[in-house]
Amino acid sequence: MNSGMNRPTVAMGARRQFLWQMGAGFTGLALSGLLEQDGFHGGRARAAVGPHAGLPADAAADAGAARGPMAERPPHRRAPAKACIFLFMYGGPSQMDLFDYKPELQRRHGQSIHVEQRRRDVKQGRLLGSRREFRQHGKSGLWVSDALPHLARHADKLAVIKSLYSDSFAHGSAMLQMNSGRILQGWPSMGSWLSYGLGTPNRNLPGYVVMLDPRGGPISGAANWSAGFMPAAYQGTVFRASGQPLLNLDPGIGQTPGMQRDLIDAANRLNAEHAAMHPGHSELEARIASYELAFQLQREAPEALDLSSESAATLEMYGANEGRPGDHPLALGPAPFGRQCLIARRLVERGVRFVQIYHGGGHQQQNWDAHFGVEENLRIHCPEIDRPIAALLSDLEQRGLLDSTLVVWGGEFGRQAISQGDKDGRDHNPLGFTYWLAGGGARGGVSYGETDEIGQAAARDRHHIRDLHATILHLMGMDPMRLTYLYGGLEQKLTGVVEPEVIHALMGA
Repeated sequence: MNSGMNRPTVAMGARRQFLWQMGAGFTGLALSGLLEQDGFHGGRARAAVGPHAGLPADAAADAGAARGPMAERPPHRRAPAKACIFLFMYGGPSQMDLFDYKPELQRRHGQSIHVEQRRRDVKQGRLLGSRREFRQHGKSGLWVSDALPHLARHADKLAVIKSLYSDSFAHGSAMLQMNSGRILQGWPSMGSWLSYGLGTPNRNLPGYVVMLDPRGGPISGAANWSAGFMPAAYQGTVFRASGQPLLNLDPGIGQTPGMQRDLIDAANRLNAEHAAMHPGHSELEARIASYELAFQLQREAPEALDLSSESAATLEMYGANEGRPGDHPLALGPAPFGRQCLIARRLVERGVRFVQIYHGGGHQQQNWDAHFGVEENLRIHCPEIDRPIAALLSDLEQRGLLDSTLVVWGGEFGRQAISQGDKDGRDHNPLGFTYWLAGGGARGGVSYGETDEIGQAAARDRHHIRDLHATILHLMGMDPMRLTYLYGGLEQKLTGVVEPEVIHALMGA
């Protein structure tokens, strides 16, 4: 009797599997949407990574649901990096003024040259040599300019890649591509991919935290830390730059912890019943998780964000209490970014998986967008980040956290080798730019790849940013080809449809 009752279910499942395997083209996309509404894709997406990858899809989905979307999961391979701090320089820092020393550019300063100034738009311009002085630092002899004297002392910790390129000359789409692998909105960000693949060891703090510059957020906004088509639980949680980092965290007047617990439990029971009738609606699952997280944050977040427990020497090292400088009205000094770097260390110390700090906000000289004078731009922003980043690397090392924390530095693109405007600015340039990695298995003291002789375009050991993404995932223990999420009929990846190359030269032995 029972076997006979089960036959329609088995047959229906078999027919769905057959239709899925046979679907192709636009009809396949439509079929995928119908099957997704019917809950066919949900289990497979959850089963793509983690400890349940070998189980049948339904079993994996049930196990994942029972443990919650942010439950900690093992990596694909053993790897040193357990957390990542991504220092994002919004606006696009100038590589030939910071890390990419180009003597030929200096010698040819003022000469006319034809370069690609926008996509397929080649025009004549005047070469602009850097006014920075470059020296080799550390045992490795890495070139660093005098704009970053504190960070230069850590040259032997840096794995510098000088030959990256990307696809967009525009801030908004270039930032999206750097953060999500695509130039369009709607795709999961890197922090979401890592949250999905690895979960978080601390269920009382967000697994993915974003901190913005006090001058404003990036031009393409929340899409840069979105979970895209993934469950909403994997999106970044924004901590405010000033005042209370998280709004509405305090309990209501007169509410005891016990009363709150009862209220959240009751709401979660009702939400769970509703979610059971509407499978695949990740927003409701995320709302349930957010209620629980908010309750735990009331206890955990204040302690994690309280810098008063840090020593005076530590605060001084980060420049956390330093006043605003008086030499430029747009300059903030090291204090805001220093406090954020210190908070980032405290967060990864407590198990937060991915922390992204945006430096630079607003427009043009308020960020690294040096259209109106590269020298002025460097004078504003380099002192804001130099001491804090050097302090972060020292602090992580002193606490035994640098080996397990991958620090990533860079922006959405670099700058042009030619002058822009009458104040010697530099325009956007995705054709060749610099990133560096430190800690977390990155090989210190490495200079990899080259731009051409004037620093304009990647020339030797060129790598699209998909390769940088693959390298970061690899250092975090994730196989960029196995970290997939089924959406729209395709096994989607952070690195897209082109198979990436992990840059092993940036890694330790």
